[in-house]
Formats: sequence, C-alpha cells, structure tokens
Amino acid sequence: MKLTYRFNDPALAQLALTHRSIGRPNNERLEFLGDALLGAIIAEMLYEAHPRSNEGELSRLRAQLVNGQALAVLARELELGDELKLGPGELKSGGFRRDSILADAFEALVAAVYLDGGFDACRQSVRELFGERIVAMRRSSKDAKTRLQEHLQAGGWPLPQYELVASHGEDHAKTFDVRCSISEPLALAAAASGGSRRTAEQDAAESVLSQLLEHQRPA
Repeated sequence: MKLTYRFNDPALAQLALTHRSIGRPNNERLEFLGDALLGAIIAEMLYEAHPRSNEGELSRLRAQLVNGQALAVLARELELGDELKLGPGELKSGGFRRDSILADAFEALVAAVYLDGGFDACRQSVRELFGERIVAMRRSSKDAKTRLQEHLQAGGWPLPQYELVASHGEDHAKTFDVRCSISEPLALAAAASGGSRRTAEQDAAESVLSQLLEHQRPA
C-alpha cells in the first residue's frame, strides 16, 4: 500500500481493507465514518480553492471528486486492490478490481487514519491525496455558461438567451425556474430550477451544451 501515513495500530488498516464478504468484523462501519470525513475535508479544500463559487457549484465540484469511480482511481493508485481481504465468491469474481469495493475500502481507510492518528493526521492525508486534483480542477474548470458561450462564439453563432420563467416560494427559500435557448447551429432549449437564478442558469446552460455537443459528435 502506497499511503504515506504510517499506522500505530496496523490492525485498523487491515480492518479497513476487509470486505463484508469475509464476515465480521469488516470495513462497513469504517466506510460510513470515512464517507463523512472525506466529504467534510474535501468541502473545506474546495471552499478555500474556489472563493467565488456558490453552494451549488461547490457541491458539483465535490461530486466530481468524491464518487465511486473517482475514489476507485485513488484506491488503485494506492494499490489497495492487492491488499483487500475478500470472501471466496468476491475473490473468484474479481472483486479486487470492482470500483464499488475499491471506493468503499478507500473511504474505510480514511476513517482508519482518523481513528489511529486523529483528525489532523486524517486531514493531512486527504489533502495530500486530493491536493493536485483540486489544483488541476481549478485551472481547468469553467462554469457551464462560460463554456456554452465560448463554444458558440468559436462557431460564430449567436449567444444563448436566458429567460426567468417563474419564481416561487418564500423570500428566504425561493426557487427560480429558468430557460436557456440557442437558435444556432441548432434550435435547442433546456429548463432548470435552482435556489438562485444563477444556479438555475448554470444548470440549464449545462443541459443545452450537452445536447449541442451530442448533436455535433461524429457518427
């Protein structure tokens, strides 16, 4: 395992890599704790790295970093698959390669570091593992409205139109319904709702851009 943290109690690391197919004890409880720790630490990192992003944008960024596929990639980088303890059925079916099992083991390992060395050690380990990813994301990330606008401008087409269709709810918890549409190179439109007009516009722009790119993809 390529984790830089060194355990005072190696049994915790072993438990983190023990799948439920082995029986009890296994890593399910650690996975639960690790999921919460990971979410909080990644949220802190994104909060620092994206001072102008709103809640919706930060949530989308976190979802890109903390999902089964992304965590499985990290687990493979740490070579966790080589050290997983699996029951005969999972072992035979190649469970050590399965994204869900690898992602769960990664979350469990985060919790094991926390229980072994405390929150600061856990936070440092997560920051080491995700630091470069968050820097790269910050360099490359552009919001959906910007990406749609740049794509249309590159083709010499008119800019998108955004229309506030409706807003409803109490003042402190309004929901905004927005429609984004383009006329060229194809007539496309999408609607979205959000807790702010900006969030709804971003989601609608993302949908229109996805439709446009799908139509323009070579057959």
